[in-house]
Amino acid sequence: MLGFAKPISKYAVPYFFCSALHALFNTFNYAMIMPILNAMFSEGYKFQPVYQMPALSFKGEVLNQWLNYFYTHIFGTEWRITNVLAMLAVLLIIMNFFSNLFRYLGGYTVECMRVATVQRMRNVMFDCVIGKDVGYFSGQRKGDIISRITSDVMVVQYCITNTLQVAFREPFLIIGYLVLMLSISWELALFSVLFLPLVGFIIGNIVKKLRRPASKSQQCMGELVSVLDESLGGIKIVKTYTATEYIKEKFHSLNKTLADTLLWMARRQQLASPMSEFLGITAVAVILIFGGSLVMNGSLSAAGFIAFIAAFSQITRPVRAFIDQFANINQGVAAGERVFAVLDARNEINDAPDAKDFEGVKEKIEFRDVRFSYDDSREVIHGVSFEVRKGETIALVGPSGGGKSTLSELMERFYDTNGGDILFDGVSIRDFKQDSLRSAMSLVSQETVLFNDTIKNNIALGRRDATDEEIIEACKVANAHNFIVESPEGYDTNIGDRGAKLSGGQRQRLSIARAVLKNPEFLILDEATSALDTESEKLVQDALTKLLKGRTSVVIAHRLSTIMNADRIFVIDDGNIVEEGKHEDLIAKGGVYAKLVELQNVK
Repeated sequence: MLGFAKPISKYAVPYFFCSALHALFNTFNYAMIMPILNAMFSEGYKFQPVYQMPALSFKGEVLNQWLNYFYTHIFGTEWRITNVLAMLAVLLIIMNFFSNLFRYLGGYTVECMRVATVQRMRNVMFDCVIGKDVGYFSGQRKGDIISRITSDVMVVQYCITNTLQVAFREPFLIIGYLVLMLSISWELALFSVLFLPLVGFIIGNIVKKLRRPASKSQQCMGELVSVLDESLGGIKIVKTYTATEYIKEKFHSLNKTLADTLLWMARRQQLASPMSEFLGITAVAVILIFGGSLVMNGSLSAAGFIAFIAAFSQITRPVRAFIDQFANINQGVAAGERVFAVLDARNEINDAPDAKDFEGVKEKIEFRDVRFSYDDSREVIHGVSFEVRKGETIALVGPSGGGKSTLSELMERFYDTNGGDILFDGVSIRDFKQDSLRSAMSLVSQETVLFNDTIKNNIALGRRDATDEEIIEACKVANAHNFIVESPEGYDTNIGDRGAKLSGGQRQRLSIARAVLKNPEFLILDEATSALDTESEKLVQDALTKLLKGRTSVVIAHRLSTIMNADRIFVIDDGNIVEEGKHEDLIAKGGVYAKLVELQNVK
């Protein structure tokens, strides 16, 4: 997971120095307690002029020497308590200023790393998901994938940055406080060093079982987003079938499961900090007894004792931060497993190492004994063989579920055949680069896919460099120009989520305009007019007639009136070609096709 934070050195080096300096000045803040108390209560503070800079040392009395050195150079040799307190106050302000300055700079550095990390993770996740095979999505819930790219990524990046933050800053603070405590009293410091691992062991046992429920909470969130996405996407169906209560119950049930899991985790997480604080206060109580005896026998000054307790109370804070981070790591690892489950998923459809660019077809496309199964349990295409000559329009018709759309998806290599092959001028489809092959194809399907964007950007999806004139010409061919110019902002009109602001016929004509603009060599029409009314169907059919002209095309249709003029018609039933020929010839045979025609009253 740390790989997402690269280049770590860009952030780690400045954060390292900021953390070290913050810890240094922060420790001095608490070290100043002793001279302040001594000066106020005239206990142990002995002023002697110091003209030369004292040597650095971890002994307690060196602090007085440094203060005397500064006092001598600021106020001279005349000792006044007000001057001492003024000097100590200024030093305290300066130390606190620099402590918080470096704390801010360190926090800002980490925030920069946090933002860069989540940006990189989301980009990698989205690029990975968008590059998956079509078959990958058939076994996934869209909402769960969305949840992984959004909430799971956020949990992982917080885990990364918080862990690095704790790993750098807290050790410096612990070392600083320990040095201060050792300089005051090594006996009390030894007790503290023995006590802190005990706190870590107890709290570690509290939070170590958080990983499994953390994973469950991320899974619940994915299911929750899935239900939300499906409900909003199918809101008309939900309303039509009065399924509102059912959807509510489903959502509420998942939400309760998520809430219960989060509460269970919260109980353990929230117990860690109070428990460590309770143990810390217990330790302070013991220190009061031990330290009080040292004060009474003169081994430790009262000011030193108070400073020690202050330092000890502060050292438990970075220790608690370490402990609390265990819980975050568990959540981060659980979310990371879900993220890497997507990143590590292997594509089943891959370009061969020596794959070449597709340069078009000179003669024909051949389906040779093609067999296919979606899940290796049931074969849906059984040894299908046929040819599509260049410039020819063929039609695939037959009962629903017969395998028509599957054949078109195999042609686009959304899936690979389990047996047989698809050949372009005798060359296997596996020998071409996928993007190169698909760049020569366009698909117009019954389910028109449009994006929440402008009309212009939806049409130019396959050709981002198209000029306005080319886009307008494509729309005229698709019989879409007239309704577009009547829209509020013309070609710059936003069409809403999935084209919700347009009618079915208008959406379909935009889809055709998109295919026209791309100017593909091959065209696949999958039930392109089945969901349209008569008037819209006529407009779309006219546009399709223009689009099909001179192109190699595969047309899948239930409405047989739309494919009567095809060069050849293949009747697909239960994964097999049961009939083949022109419209008139198939009618004369009186077979499956003739019965379909009779059912639809097509003459």
